[in-house]
Amino acid sequence: MNEFITALTEYTFLQNAVFACLLASIGCGVIGSYVVVKQISFLTGGIAHSVLAGMGMAYFYNASPIMGAIIAALVSSIMIGWINLRWKEHEDVLIAAFWSAGMAIGILFLSRTPGYNVDLMSYLFGNILLITRSDLLLMFSLDMVVLAFVFVYYKHFLVSVFDEEFARLRGINTEFFYILLLCLISITIVILIQLVGLIMVIALLTLPAAIANQYVTSLHKMFLLSAVICAVISVAGVAISFGPDLPTGSVIVLTACCAYFTSVIFKQIAGVK
Repeated sequence: MNEFITALTEYTFLQNAVFACLLASIGCGVIGSYVVVKQISFLTGGIAHSVLAGMGMAYFYNASPIMGAIIAALVSSIMIGWINLRWKEHEDVLIAAFWSAGMAIGILFLSRTPGYNVDLMSYLFGNILLITRSDLLLMFSLDMVVLAFVFVYYKHFLVSVFDEEFARLRGINTEFFYILLLCLISITIVILIQLVGLIMVIALLTLPAAIANQYVTSLHKMFLLSAVICAVISVAGVAISFGPDLPTGSVIVLTACCAYFTSVIFKQIAGVK
């Protein structure tokens, strides 16, 4: 740990990594709470993995993979949300189809792209140590977009998430806010891809919020606690992986899993309700 702290004061890439952890924890804390409360982790996984289609196309056409990811995430979230609202009885199969199709399309485009791009592997499996100042600026901008929508429509989201029928009776367009929530989830997924990669993003989006949900009962407190937990887990993962030179994204996810299981066991032993 002392080695990591010393290196943190000397190396810019480590400072960028820590800043990225803090920025990612903002979107993760807020949107992850909605994912856990509304119990749409599987649906979120479908959106996350369909992002590969946009990234594959972006690489094929020599465009920005992050922009491809943002476009694909937004398109897939709207389509998955609309299909889920219209054909709810086939929800699991349809989401699995989007999940698989997105991955398959991405792989097809990547297979036709000449050469081997190391940057792609960092997007798939995460490499937080390669994050630049421009990446931090993008993450900050996406965080501001997420927070702006949540702040403006907080009450609408609150009612829609906890009591959809009551929200309809109050004249709230629940379908619109459901799809808007999925769009915000897709933006958060793009933020987290920078940390842990596309393959493992669903873990970091849900586990800190799931831990927070065990100890608080109000949504705004869950936002704050989840963000703090995500920040601690992410920075701890960077610190643990630094010395032995382990894959940082994998260590962050394993740290999140250990924290979640520890919390579950603690609640059972201590009898916390």
